[in-house]
This record gives sequence, structure tokens and C-alpha cells, in this order.
Amino acid sequence: MVRSEDRGSRWNPDAVAPMRSSLHIHLLRLALYVLLPCLASCARLEEPADLTIINGPEPESLDPALVSAVADGRIVASLFEGLTRFNAETAKPEPGLAERWDISHDGLVYTFHLRTNAVWSTGEPITAADATYTWRRVLDPATGCVYSGLLFYIKNAEAFATAKLKEPDALGLKAVGLHTFRVELNDPTPFFLDLCALPALGIVPRQAIEKHGDRWVLVHPVPVSGAYELAAWRLNDRIRLRKNSRYWDAANTRSPLVDLLRCSSASTALNLYETGQADIIWDKELMPLELMDLLRRRPDFHSSDYLGTYFIRFNVTRKPFDDVRVRKALALAIDKRHIVSKVLKAGEKVAQHLVPPGVPDYTPPPGLEFNPAEARRLLAEAGYPGGQNFPRFHYMYNNTGKNHEQIAVELQALWKRELGLHVELRNLDSQIYLNAQARLDYDVCRSSWIGDYNDANTFLDVFLSTSGNNRTGWKNARYDQLLREANAKIDRRERAQLLQAAEGLLIRDEVPIVPLYVYAGLEGYDATRIQGVYPNVRGEHPLRAIWKQTDRNP
Repeated sequence: MVRSEDRGSRWNPDAVAPMRSSLHIHLLRLALYVLLPCLASCARLEEPADLTIINGPEPESLDPALVSAVADGRIVASLFEGLTRFNAETAKPEPGLAERWDISHDGLVYTFHLRTNAVWSTGEPITAADATYTWRRVLDPATGCVYSGLLFYIKNAEAFATAKLKEPDALGLKAVGLHTFRVELNDPTPFFLDLCALPALGIVPRQAIEKHGDRWVLVHPVPVSGAYELAAWRLNDRIRLRKNSRYWDAANTRSPLVDLLRCSSASTALNLYETGQADIIWDKELMPLELMDLLRRRPDFHSSDYLGTYFIRFNVTRKPFDDVRVRKALALAIDKRHIVSKVLKAGEKVAQHLVPPGVPDYTPPPGLEFNPAEARRLLAEAGYPGGQNFPRFHYMYNNTGKNHEQIAVELQALWKRELGLHVELRNLDSQIYLNAQARLDYDVCRSSWIGDYNDANTFLDVFLSTSGNNRTGWKNARYDQLLREANAKIDRRERAQLLQAAEGLLIRDEVPIVPLYVYAGLEGYDATRIQGVYPNVRGEHPLRAIWKQTDRNP
């Protein structure tokens, strides 16, 4: 997954329908302006919310198949539940729309038994046919879902998603009764139940989608399968969620009305929080960097380890970054410790590898250390001694956090000082930045990845040749093969060795990316009033479990 500005999965950009274009996004936003007043008028926005959360930038979509940002995923996960869901206390998968499941002895067949009392918010039953439709839609090339790769562990899924297989009935997905859904996998997949809980696989309403097309999430009422309904979406302000009274676990949905505020400015976010207009700030990017030390010492700001890495991408389809010596030179010229100590204030740690420390059953291989002399040697070997004749290039970043700019300035200075290179900085709106990444319309750019589940694979499969969030142009058959072999292994030690070999290729040998630092979580909320929040490395906090203690909601 990616932070509030990134997130990811796997699909082949050359074989699958392209990611939604800027024009398409603008058309959807035009539809928002036309249709959302209807949604806003259907809710009494003057009624105070029971819980108000600063969520992040304006959502690009609320269609589970189209979201890619963490902030959007929070909303979508509350509207559309998967077969499993994440436990509020442990962040581990537990029964969601499926009340139980059976796993074959070889680990290749999962049989999910859906709840007979699970219904859409509009009253119709949720069936195994809905699950089949949802997952087929995620895999359908016409959908353009960047998370389609989550399902590539399923029989024939990758062939279908890359248009090599046309017949959906050949997929290892089958409704074998009204409430029984059978899934056939290619290999044992120890994290498969985690995948089933991710926002992209939330069960969606076929009839509404076929009737209204791309605008189905904007037509009131939106049939939802999760704990909340969409009550209002007021552009540049907020999304309001109302408790879904027909949700199978509605008795345990603690906050009847939840507002998620649109905010991209750290100073604005903190002001909203400090003045009592918001109860929670989830994302550290929405906290002023210059106040981070002070905030970390406050009792209402909570630090924790976080399953995420901040890194740099190279566009390896552009010269001179198609030369691995150039990529290594730029990587070796980065003094990560200097950047972390000077810029970052929330407890972040230097990253020498992509997979963060502490992932179960895995020890990352060593990466590239700061070595400016070797960097200069490699650059000279590539034909650019002292940076001579090296073309000016752009470093692209987005405007969602001041630290992105400060890191960009530090990188610019390091590459100039150590290698004699001239770097121009490009600060872009998040949507433009993401679209440019997807089109490989950049030289070098910042990025980040937040683990969707606590396993090394959630980081490493981002850079498969078929990954929708590879976004570097780098393709390596050996890397792909190592990951395939690893995820076919049941023995944990053998699996870890294969994953280590793959990560070594990525961060030490080929270097399409450069890990900079490991995230640390920082969340703002008064724990004496806000209940139902349990720290975890994934930052997974289901809205259904959170409430503010008041006379109305004790």
C-alpha cells in the first residue's frame, strides 16, 4: 500500500487497460460537482458528528477497485466490507462477510461461507455471486484496478488480468451455492486471509454498477456492504458516514455519524485539531514538521513503529537512469543519516533495505551504504567524470508534506556536492504527481510504501514486472521468478532465503529504487476521550470500533 499519496499492487501496464487518465479523473470530478449536491442535501450536515477525523486530500474515488491512497482506503473499508476484516485490537484478519472458511490440506482451496444475515444497506441479501462478481471485476482489464495483483495468487487470475485469458469462468472463483464461495490458488499463500480484508476487495453491488457505470458511487443511496453508509460528500470539505443499520455487526458500530475532513495542509490540520473541530489526526504528514519534537512529547500524540518505507524511484526507461552504474552512483551519494537527523522528527530510522525491520520470519539483506568515493568512481565509469556532460534532471515530489520538500532540497545538495550533478525540483499536486508516476513521466521521484499485511511480500511484490505500482519501468525475470518460488514454499526458512535474494537484486544489484528511511507512526488523539484505538504497525484502525466518550455516546 502507499501512504496518503501512494498505494499499490500488480498489473501489467502494457497488457491491461491503462490507469484512469487525467481526463477521466477530471470527468469524474465534474460528475462530483453535478451529483454531490444531491448527496449533501440528503444529510443534515448541521447535525454534529459523533466523531470527526482529519483524513487527508480529496478522495479520487470511493470505488474499491479504483482507490490507491491510504486516506481513500479508510473510507472505502468502512463502506464495503470484504470476506474478512481486520480485528480492531490485533489488526489480524477475522471473519467479515464470511462467517467462516475451510482450507484444504494442501492450502490451495479456500471455501468461504458467507453470513446468511449479511445484506446490502438497501436490504437485498449479499451472496456468493456478489463475491464472484467483485473479484472478477477487480481482475477485469477494463476496470483498470491497480490492486488486481492482490488476486494473482488465484488460479488463472494473472492470465485473465493481462488479457491472455478471455473466459472468466476459467478463474479459480466459483459460487457453489447461495452463500458458499470457493477459491482455488496456484500455491499456498500464508497471507491470503489478510488480502481478503483489504479495501480493494470489499464486496460491491453489481446491479448499481451495471446500471450507473463509473458514477455508481455518487448515486444516492449507494448500496454498501460495510459498517457505514455514505451520508454526504461535500467537495473540499468533508465526507460524512452514517452507521449502516443493516450491517451484520451493527450492534458493535460505536459512532453513529463520522465526518472525515478533507485537508492537505499540516498547519490547517493541526489548527482544526487544536480548536476542537476534529478529534483525530491519523497521518503524520498532516502534522507540522517544525513542531514534531514538541508534539511527540505531548500525551495526546502517540508514537509507534510503522510498517512503511520512504524511498526514491528511478525511471529506468530514461537515459541516463537506464544505466545501473548511474543509479548506484546516485544511491551511494545519499547520506541517509544526515537526512534523517536533519529533516525528520518523529522517530524515523535510516532504511538500508525496502522491507522494514520486525517483519515476521524475515531478515532483510544489507543494502548500499553512503560511499561518495565509490559513487564518483561509478559515475566516471558510466562516462560522467565529475558529473561532466551529465544532463540536468528533475526530482519530482508531491505537496502533501513539508518533509518531502526538505528531503528534495537535501538530495539536490548532496548530488551537487558529491557528484557535481544539477537537479531541478518539481513540486506537484498529488493527483498530477501520481499520474506522472503511472505514465513514467519523470526522471527521479520520491515515493513510499505502507505494508498491506505484515509480510515481506507486501513490499517486494510491488516491483514485479506485472505490478501496477512498480512505476519505475524496471523488469527483471529473475526477480519475478524468485518471488514466485518463495510464495510456493511452505517452509518458512526456504521462503525467507528466496525473498532475501529477491530484495538483494532490488536494492543492491539493480537499484531501481533507493530506500531512505523507515516510517514511524504518530497519531493525534486524546486517549482519555477517544476509545477503540489500538496501536499496531499497520496503523489499522477500523472506524466501526472507534468512539468519543460523550453523554450521547458514553
